[in-house]
Amino acid sequence: MKPQTLILALMLGAGFGLAQDVAAQKTANGGISAEMLNSIQKAQPTSTNRALTKALSNALASNAIDDLAKNHGNAGALDTQFSIETPKQSITDQKSSGRCWMFSAMNVLRGDFSRRHADTLTVEFSQDYLFFWDQLEKANLFLQGVVDCAKEPMESERVRFFFRSPIGDGGTFCGLADLAPKYGLVPAEVAPETYSAENTSKMRSLITSKLREYGLELRRMVADKKKADAIAKRKTEMLAEVYRMLTLTLGEPVREFTYAFRDKNGKTRTAVKRYTPQSFYEEITGGRKLEDSFIMVMNDPRREYHKTYEVEWDRHSYDGMNWCYLNLPMEDIEQLAIAQLKAGRKLYSSYDVGKQLDRKRGYADTENFDYASLMGTTFPMNKADRIATFDSGSTHAMTLTAVDLDGNGLPVKWKVENSWGASWGQSGYLIMSARWFREYMFRLVVDKEYVSEQMLKEAQQKPTMVMPEDPLFQEDR
Repeated sequence: MKPQTLILALMLGAGFGLAQDVAAQKTANGGISAEMLNSIQKAQPTSTNRALTKALSNALASNAIDDLAKNHGNAGALDTQFSIETPKQSITDQKSSGRCWMFSAMNVLRGDFSRRHADTLTVEFSQDYLFFWDQLEKANLFLQGVVDCAKEPMESERVRFFFRSPIGDGGTFCGLADLAPKYGLVPAEVAPETYSAENTSKMRSLITSKLREYGLELRRMVADKKKADAIAKRKTEMLAEVYRMLTLTLGEPVREFTYAFRDKNGKTRTAVKRYTPQSFYEEITGGRKLEDSFIMVMNDPRREYHKTYEVEWDRHSYDGMNWCYLNLPMEDIEQLAIAQLKAGRKLYSSYDVGKQLDRKRGYADTENFDYASLMGTTFPMNKADRIATFDSGSTHAMTLTAVDLDGNGLPVKWKVENSWGASWGQSGYLIMSARWFREYMFRLVVDKEYVSEQMLKEAQQKPTMVMPEDPLFQEDR
C-alpha cells in the first residue's frame, strides 16, 4: 500500500471511530439506545390483548379518530332552549381568513345598534373596508417596530418576533376599538368582500415578503446612521407600496357614500343620507366612545387573579392599545357575561374552539369524544398545564349571545354566534356546555356598565407586562 493511501485509510478509520464514539455518547446522554428500544417494545400489548390492539389499529387505519372516539352516551338530542337569549341577527362568514376577531366585534356593534333602535333597524358592516386599514396599520407596526429595535442583533428575541410574522389577519377586539374610531365603518353593500378578503393567505404571503425586505433595508439605514427624518421618509414610501398592493387586492377604501337603514325584512326605514365612514361610525355608536366603554377580562389560572396584565406588542396599530386584561376566576367571568346578556347585549368572547368540538352538531362539551379509552391512556392536564405547555390557548373569537340558567342561577349551557356561515353547526351558532366553557373559554370584553366598582378599580391597576411569545396569547383567528 502506498504511504499516502495508508495515511488516508488511517484518517478515515479514526474519523469513523470518532463518529461512533460521539453517537454512543449521545445515546448514553438521552438518545434511544438499543436497550431502551427493547424495553419500549416489551411494554407493548401481550398476546392476550394483542388481538384487541390489532382490531383498533385496523379501525384507526380506515376511519377518522373523532368518528371512533365519539362518545355515544353524549350524542343525544340537544336542548336548544335558553333562559336568557339576545335577539338573533344574520349570520356572517369569514371564509378562508383569520378575521374572526373583526366579525365577532362587529356582531356586537350590530346588536347594540339594533337594540338602541328597539330592533326596528339592522345593519351589516363591510369587513373588507376595515381589513384594509387593519393591514396597513399592521404593516406600519412592523416597520416602526423594526426601527425601534434596529440596534439589536437579528438573533435577538424581539427582532425575531417581528420578522417571524410581519403581518397577519388574526387579532383581538382591540383592533376594532382602535381602527373604527380612526377610519370609521361602512355598510357591507358599499364595500363588498373581495376574493383576497375572503382568502387572505396569498395576499398576506406577498405583503409579508415585501415587509421583510423593507425591514432589512430599515435596519441597514439605522446601522448606517441615517437621520431619523430620512428613515421616516423611506418608511412612508414603503407604506405607499403596501397601500398600493392592498388597493389591488381589497379595493380602494370608500370615502363617501349614500345609505338608508332597513329592518330585518329588508324594508327601507330611513331616508337616504350621505355619509363618510367616520360619520357612519358616529351614527352607529350614537356618539359613544367605543374605546373607553369596556374592559377586557381573561381567565389564566397560571397567574394571580384580580391583577391586570398587558401583552407587549399585542396590538393592531403602533399607536394603539395592547391587549390589557384583568385576570379573573371563571365564576366571576360567568357573572359578568350573565349580567350583560340579561340586559339584551351580546359580548365579544374567545375560546380554544377546536377542543372537544362536534362540528356536525354544533356542540362543544368535554365529553364529546373519549380519546383516552380509544388510545388506552389518560389526558390528565388541567387548564393551567395545557396553557403552559402550548396545548391550549385562545384561538377563535365568537359572539356570546345566550345562557341557560338552572334554578340557582348557575349556567348550564351557553350559546355563541359564529362566523363560519349559516349552514355550520346550529344554523351558524354553537352551543357550549358549562363545563366546556370553564375549560376552554379565555377572553371576554364587557361593557363597563355591567362591571362592579371593585373590578373597575382592579382593571386600573398598573399592569404586569407579559411577553407576546406567551403560549396563551395567540391571535383569535
